Amino acid sequence: MTDRRFDVLVVGSGPAGSIAALVLASGGARVAVVDKATFPRDKACGDLIGPRGVQLLRDLKLDMPEAPRVSDMLVVGPTGNRVRLPARAGRTYPGHGIVVPRGQFDAVLQGAAIDAGAVLLNGRAEQPIVEDGRLTGFSVSSSSRPAGTRVRADVVVGADGATSRVAEVARLVDTRRVLWGFAIRAYYDEPIEVPHILFWTPVPASGFPGYGWAFPAGDGGANVGLGIGVLADRSAGRRAARDLDAFVEHASRVGVLAACDAPRLQSRPHGAWLKMGLVGTKPASGRVLLVGDAAGLVNPLQGEGIAQAMDSGRAAAVAILGGVEHAADRYRSHLAAERARYLSTSASVQRSLLRSPRLVAAATRGLTWPVVGNLLAGGWSISWNDLLDGAQPGIAKGVAAIAAGLGYAMTARSADRRWIAAHVI
Repeated sequence: MTDRRFDVLVVGSGPAGSIAALVLASGGARVAVVDKATFPRDKACGDLIGPRGVQLLRDLKLDMPEAPRVSDMLVVGPTGNRVRLPARAGRTYPGHGIVVPRGQFDAVLQGAAIDAGAVLLNGRAEQPIVEDGRLTGFSVSSSSRPAGTRVRADVVVGADGATSRVAEVARLVDTRRVLWGFAIRAYYDEPIEVPHILFWTPVPASGFPGYGWAFPAGDGGANVGLGIGVLADRSAGRRAARDLDAFVEHASRVGVLAACDAPRLQSRPHGAWLKMGLVGTKPASGRVLLVGDAAGLVNPLQGEGIAQAMDSGRAAAVAILGGVEHAADRYRSHLAAERARYLSTSASVQRSLLRSPRLVAAATRGLTWPVVGNLLAGGWSISWNDLLDGAQPGIAKGVAAIAAGLGYAMTARSADRRWIAAHVI
């Protein structure tokens, strides 16, 4: 077994890991990136990158020239009522998102990190290396090198997803407290021009504990999926896979997908776990920093995680480049300033809704009633997508600010707020 030494070891090269490696390598650090997959590889996702993600790509001069733009989003209620959520440019982000299949998107980011000087090691991070009580690396093995390589570093960045091995080994996660979700998606031969979010009530007066989507996928296809919140009970995630076909039938009934006798699948369904709202995870301690899904940086209200992943990867890298000894403190300070208020509120709201299926059914019907939905649409769009910071002044921002203030006040005593206060702020 060979030994290799680096300044930083990044485990995982999805959006969070690749952006971290890119910024670190560009800043002069010696970086190793470990990933068990060979890119390009598929990933369960809606493939939609929101305005903040688009702006971050611009900031880092990462171009996706052929990515289709999407702007407004349609929210479809259980009975088929529709509300159009407008996409408006803010002071710090554009008024559109882009659609890029994750296989293509992640490969571009990984390639940029390698071009910047990061060293890619294809293999699985297996046996942790602990020195003086501190995680300093992993043994990495692959089919081509079964004997493996011991990779050590001054800092370890966990970018290895919701079920992070780094988080587990470093004892930075309490799985009993995590706000888990599961999402499953498939590609259909169905043209979709505008992204759709669908609320669903498969059982009368009992809302589905999540939502479905139908997003443009390019080439006349649609990315159709179903996400479910399961609190700490991961066994409940099986429901999303079981209900996907029934959801597709519902989407056809309400006119989002064309009515057909059988779904026209382009690919088999693919699923993934989500860890939401920072809850149950300490994002950094000592010389171990967690980014992206590993840190639970997923919006609990709508499951978006790519923009947050890239932002956290950049923030972790900047914190490390500023000096190893206080990198964890600087990184947590960034998350406290940029993410803690919104995530502590939205995690608490999501947890309450998951325990109240009748309330979910009533709320989704009420919000998509045209009179209410059209009145709230601008503020809803800002709140739903966490775009309040940087939004242009106006009525929509005012509505979103009122909603944020009420939500923050109503969840002041929640366990989720206490967790984030204790482990992030």
